[in-house]
Amino acid sequence: MAPNGSDSNAGTLAAPLKTIQRAVDLAQAGTTIQVRGGTYAPSTNLQLLKSGTASQPITLRNYNGERVVIDGENMPYTPGAVDSSIPRPERGAVHIEGEYWRLVGLEIIHGPYGVFGLDTSSNVFDRLVTRDNYESGFHLQGASSNNQILNLDSYGNRDPRKNGESADGIAIKEGAGSGNVLRGARLWNNADDGLDFWMFDNSPILVENTLAWGNGYNRWSLPDYQGDGNGFKMGGNGVAANHTVRNSMAWDNSAGGFVDNNNPGQMKIERCTAWDNVKTGFNFNRSSSTLTKNLAVANGTDVSLGSNSTGSGNSWNLGGSWSLASTNASTIAGPRAADGSIPSSTFLRPSNGADVGARF
Repeated sequence: MAPNGSDSNAGTLAAPLKTIQRAVDLAQAGTTIQVRGGTYAPSTNLQLLKSGTASQPITLRNYNGERVVIDGENMPYTPGAVDSSIPRPERGAVHIEGEYWRLVGLEIIHGPYGVFGLDTSSNVFDRLVTRDNYESGFHLQGASSNNQILNLDSYGNRDPRKNGESADGIAIKEGAGSGNVLRGARLWNNADDGLDFWMFDNSPILVENTLAWGNGYNRWSLPDYQGDGNGFKMGGNGVAANHTVRNSMAWDNSAGGFVDNNNPGQMKIERCTAWDNVKTGFNFNRSSSTLTKNLAVANGTDVSLGSNSTGSGNSWNLGGSWSLASTNASTIAGPRAADGSIPSSTFLRPSNGADVGARF
């Protein structure tokens, strides 16, 4: 694949194809599609409908670390009209319903969603950027299980057709499926929430080493703004799921940091940090969750556990005042390390060195 290729070529390094969809259509289980650097701006979305196998996944990746941008601005519904709906097949600049795919090192922008997965399982999404889309940056829905989402950067996503009510950094919603993992994500400046697990029924999701900040502010002057502004929204509408969040941070969100949002399940929130969120840092007053070794500082309200959630070793259990070694996010929010991980810093660590809160 290369911007100066031809779809009548053989698809080699010397004679590359031109369109990603053509390469996808030719792919079989075990195929690796390598995309040369450049911007690809098709008029219809990329459809990943076939499947690889466990031993022979289909890989779609950038070639040799080159920057590959899939720009959905020419696609329908960019943006959709206010209060309109997007037909499911047209959701996502990259729309995936197949299984056993590996997507690596792609930047997906300006789409009707960035990545939209429907009834899709056993995929690996590695080092993707989903930014400035006209709905959620990364969205999984339906019967979707055993997906790994690794080192995702998802930011600046907004939804003019819903006045900010729907565009999250990542959304795993309205479905069910075991074994989904989100690790190493950074979710910032999105119209609605950083992370939203709305009505993902009885299906625990594991979240580790993830950051959410600056969500829920009207940065686009959308009228009648409806963005919620939580860092980590752990479900909703009375649907139970026992999610786990470890070693993660939420700060500067317009609402809460980590919230159960009326998910009545038994969640585990371990070694996380909520700082400077407008509303509640840790709000688990409608669930039966367990919170362990978390740090809450300078939120509108630091913690609300209700009568059923419990915890130990948290900053509010230990008492006293808590100062921070650093409130400068420039390193942790800056360029990723060579392996795609979030760079280390002393950001939001307790000044006294206590074993409380997240560490990066």
